[in-house]
Amino acid sequence: MDPLNIDSDVLLATDEIEQMVLTLKTGELLRKKLPGGGRIHIDRPQPFLCVYRRPETRPDKGTEQLLLGQASYILSSGSEEYQPLLKALITRLLDVIVEAYGAALVLELWSAPDELPVTPDEAPAPARFGIVAARHGVPEATIESLEHSLIATTRDRAPEIRINYSSGATSPGLPPLLSPEEEKQQNAYLVGLEVPPIYRDPETEKVIPIELRRFTGRLGRALRQAFFTFVHARARYRPAHYEELGQRAMTRAVSVADKGLAEVGDSFDLLLHATPVNTDAAYQQFVDAGCQAIPEFLYRPQTIDPGALKLALYKVPIERIEDPALYHLFAAQRDEFDRMITMIADRGTPHFLLESQQVFGRPDERLLALAHRLLKTLQPEAHGNGGRMVSAKCFAGLAERELAHYRQDWPELPARVELRSDVPGLMVSRGHFLVGNSAEVSETRVSATLHHEIGTHILTYYNGLQQPLSQFHTGMPGYEQTQEGIAIVSEYLSGGLTKQRMRLLAGRVIAVDSVVEGADFLETFRLLQVAHGFGRRAAFIIAMRVHRGGGLTKDAVYLRGLLGILDHLAKGHSFDDLMLGKVALDHIEIVAELRWRGVISPGPLKPRYLEDPEALKRLTALCKGVDLLALIN
Repeated sequence: MDPLNIDSDVLLATDEIEQMVLTLKTGELLRKKLPGGGRIHIDRPQPFLCVYRRPETRPDKGTEQLLLGQASYILSSGSEEYQPLLKALITRLLDVIVEAYGAALVLELWSAPDELPVTPDEAPAPARFGIVAARHGVPEATIESLEHSLIATTRDRAPEIRINYSSGATSPGLPPLLSPEEEKQQNAYLVGLEVPPIYRDPETEKVIPIELRRFTGRLGRALRQAFFTFVHARARYRPAHYEELGQRAMTRAVSVADKGLAEVGDSFDLLLHATPVNTDAAYQQFVDAGCQAIPEFLYRPQTIDPGALKLALYKVPIERIEDPALYHLFAAQRDEFDRMITMIADRGTPHFLLESQQVFGRPDERLLALAHRLLKTLQPEAHGNGGRMVSAKCFAGLAERELAHYRQDWPELPARVELRSDVPGLMVSRGHFLVGNSAEVSETRVSATLHHEIGTHILTYYNGLQQPLSQFHTGMPGYEQTQEGIAIVSEYLSGGLTKQRMRLLAGRVIAVDSVVEGADFLETFRLLQVAHGFGRRAAFIIAMRVHRGGGLTKDAVYLRGLLGILDHLAKGHSFDDLMLGKVALDHIEIVAELRWRGVISPGPLKPRYLEDPEALKRLTALCKGVDLLALIN
C-alpha cells in the first residue's frame, strides 16, 4: 500500500475524531457510525463511557445491544486494524470528560462463552458475571455497587459474581483500551464486565428477543447505579438519582415510532364508537314499555377500516427502538391499540365483552366486596333530595368559565366545550369537553364535576401534548384506570365527593360484574333498581353504560382506579407525576425514570383545586393513608 495513502487515512481519522470531540464539547448529541460496523452514541459529556468490541474469533449475537440504553457508549469491531483508531478516539473523548468532571470511568463489556445445553431434568447453571478491575487505585465503592446491582438482573436464575483484580481489565484476546500509565495520567478508571449470555439459546446460539430486552433493561439499570456511585465518589458531579445518568436524546427511531403510534391512536375513539347515539329516545321507549323490554341502542357508523388500521399499526417500527424503557412502553401501547381496534370491529357481537375484559379487566373479589360494602353502608338518597339540577346549556357555560381560568396560566389552551345531541352525558374527547343536550348536573356536584372533567381529563391531555412523546396525550396503555382514579380524587380534594357519588361508582362495579356473569340488560337494570335502590333513570344509565357495544367493562375502573391512587399516595409517591399527561400507574416507574432523565417535564397546567388550602390539607391526609369509608365520611 502506498505510504501516502496510509498517511491520508490517518489524517482523515484524526480530523473525524477532532470533529467528534468538538461536538462533545458543545454538549450536542454525538451519534455517528464508526469503521468496521461500529457506532458511537454520547448524549452529553458524562463521567463514564461504555465500550463493547465485537470479537473476531466467535459469533456474539445480541451482546452489543446490551449497551444501547446507555447515554454514553461505543460499539466497535474487535478487528486488530481498528484498535489504534478506537484507542485514539477514547483518549480524546476522555480529555474532554475528565476536564469537565475531574475523573472518568470506562466500562468494557463482553460476554462469556455460551453455556452447554441442559437436559429438561437439569436446573440451569447460575448466571455467572465477572468483574475485572486493576489491582491498585480501583474505585472500590463502584465495584461493590456494581456487584450488588447485578444481583437483580437475573431474577429467574441465581447470580454468581466473581471479582478479579488484575492488570488487564479488558476483553479477552484484545489489547487494553488504556494502559495502567494512561489510566493514571488521564485520571480514568478501567473496569471490565463479563456477562452471561442468558439472552441466547445455548443449543442454537440464536438470540431470545424477549430475554434480551428484559436483560438489557435490568443490566442497564445496574450499570447506571454503579456509575452513580462512581460520580459521587470520584467526579465533580452530584446527580440526585441514578436515572439522571440515562439517555435524554430521542433518536430518530423513537420519533418515527412515536409519530406512527400517535397517528393510529388519533384515528379512532373507542368510547365514541361504543356509545349509543339514541340514549334519551331508548330510555323513553323503555319507560313506555313498562321497563319490560330490552331497549334497542343505535351507534355511529364504523368510520374506520379495522384491517387497514391494524396493518398501519404493525408497520410502526418499534423494534428499532434501542431504549429498553421506551420499547416496553411502545410495545404495550401497540398491544392495547390492537385490542381496541378489534373491539370496534366486534361491536355488537359476543366477542366485544371478552375483548373488553382484556383491555379494562373485570371486577375481582376484593373490588366486588368493597362495592357491596359501600352499597350496604351508604343508603340511597330519598326521592327529590338531589337538589337543584343545572341544565346542559348552563353547565356548558360554567365549563367555559372554568377553561377561562386555566387560560390565565396558559393562553394557548385550545380546549372547547361542545353541546352535542349524540352524547348521553359528559365526555372528554381529543381534549374537548362534550356535553349532551339532555345532561343535567346537580348543583352540589357542579364544582366536583368540572374538576373531574376539566381539571383532570382535559388538563392531563394538554400537559401530555407538551411532552416529547405522544403517549402522554393519547394515553399510556391502561391509563383509563389511573385517569379515573385521579379524577375521583380531584372530586374529594375539591370537597365534592358525595356518598351518592360513591354509591354510583359501586353500582357500576356491580353492573359490570353482572354483565361478565352473563346477565342481559333487564337483569342488570332490575339488580340495580330492586336490589340496590337506584332510581329508574340512574339504573337505566348504568345498565346502558355496561351493556353498550356488547358489554363494556370500563366502568369498573373508577372504583378500582380510586383504590390504586389512594395506595399510590399512601406509599409516598408524588401526585405531580400523575398530572404530567395521561399516565398509568402500571408504568409510573418508567414515567419517573423519564422525568429523572430530563426527557419529560411538568406541563403548563396545574389543577386549580390545589390552589385551595383545604384541598392541600386533604391531599396531605391522603398521603398518610386513609380508609375509603373514612374518606367519604
